[in-house]
Amino acid sequence: MNTIIEKYWDDAREGAECVSPAYTVTKERILAYADLTGDHTPVHVDEDYANASHFGSIVAHGLFGLFGLSIADGLKTQSDYRFLPGMSLGWTWDFLLPIKVNDVLHVKFRVGAMRASKSKPAWGIVVLPSELFNQHGDVVQRGEHRLMIPRCPGAN
Repeated sequence: MNTIIEKYWDDAREGAECVSPAYTVTKERILAYADLTGDHTPVHVDEDYANASHFGSIVAHGLFGLFGLSIADGLKTQSDYRFLPGMSLGWTWDFLLPIKVNDVLHVKFRVGAMRASKSKPAWGIVVLPSELFNQHGDVVQRGEHRLMIPRCPGAN
């Protein structure tokens, strides 16, 4: 069994990269999202309608893109490169291509800019540029996550 050691801010190295495990977008997950949000637009829930549309299949909701962001974040937590629990400072996120039923997604992220927190000396800030890929290698979404992460005790 491979034990993952969660990293302090001081353990991170700019440029370090990681690829997450995969996540399959199923029709059931899209329908569950439709039920959760109340958005039952036919291109998301009606297979005949969606197949006849310019998408050619059921597609995830545009705001499922936020779900895609959530998937990306969840996949990062399953990767071999993990940080101790910290505080999210925000996201920038772009939707580039539709997420379709049966897409198999994974996220590739890297450690970007890093700096010690000025207001909280026991913490550091890291920016994680990330890309969400489908099974064809197409980037369907991308953006950055800004995190505040604990520093090693005694390192500051």
